[in-house]
Amino acid sequence: MKKIIVVIIFSLFIFSSCEDDVVSSLPNTNVSFNFTHNWDGVLIDNSDFNEIKYFNENRNELSIEKLRYLISDITFYKENGETIIIEGYKLIDLADNENLSYVTPLEIPVGFYSNVSFTFGFNNTDNIDGSYPDLNSASWNVPMMLGGGYHYMQLEGKFINSSAAEQGYQYHTIRAVDNSDSDNLVFQDTFFTVDLGQIIIHENSNIGVKMNVAEWFKTPYSWDLNIWNSMLMPNFDAQVKMYDNGQNVFSLGSIN
Repeated sequence: MKKIIVVIIFSLFIFSSCEDDVVSSLPNTNVSFNFTHNWDGVLIDNSDFNEIKYFNENRNELSIEKLRYLISDITFYKENGETIIIEGYKLIDLADNENLSYVTPLEIPVGFYSNVSFTFGFNNTDNIDGSYPDLNSASWNVPMMLGGGYHYMQLEGKFINSSAAEQGYQYHTIRAVDNSDSDNLVFQDTFFTVDLGQIIIHENSNIGVKMNVAEWFKTPYSWDLNIWNSMLMPNFDAQVKMYDNGQNVFSLGSIN
C-alpha cells in the first residue's frame, strides 16, 4: 500500500513538473494592433477625404478631412486576475496609411486573455502638459486656458448646413472643462476604456480594431452639426456628450 502511495505522489510530482515546464516554455511575443475605420460598415481610408458623401443620424451630409486620435495603456487581462499593462501611447492618423498599426514595445506570453483593453485618450496621470515631444510637434496640445494636456481626437470636415451651404466642423475631444471662471477651472473626465473582449494571443498576433466613425454622431445623442460644429473644446456639455457617444465607437476586428 505504501508503495502505491509513493508511486501516486511521484506521478503527481512528475505531472506537475511537466505542466510547469509547459507553462514556462510558452514563448513571449509582440502583438500588433491594426486600426481600421468605417461608416456603418463602409470602409473609410484617406482616399475618401474631402468628399461630402456621409449622412449622420441627424441627416447632416458631411465629409471627413482629418481624423486623428490617441490610444494609450493597452492592457491584457489573465483569467487569474493578473494584468499586463503596456505603458505608452499611439497617435493614429488616418491621413497616413503607414500610421494605422501599433506594435507593443513589450512582449507578452502567448495564451488566452479574458479581456484586452485600451484607453481612448490619456488618463489624468498621463495627460501632463508638454510631456511628449512628438505630440507637441503634432500640435496635439490643449491650450492652458482649457487646462492644458492633450487632445483625445480631432475629427474635421465640412457639412451642408441648414442654408444648403458648405460649412466646416471641428469635432475635437478633450477632457471636459468648465472655464467660465478662469481662476477655478472645473474638469470632468472624458477619457474612456475600450474593452475588446476575450482574445487568444499566438506568436506575432495581429489584432484588428474597428472604429465606426458614424457612431460619434449617433448614440445616445443624434448630433446636429448645425448646432454643434465648432468651438467644442471649451463647450463642457458638448464634451460630455461626445464622451457618451464614444462608448460604442470601437469594436474588435479580425485576429490573424
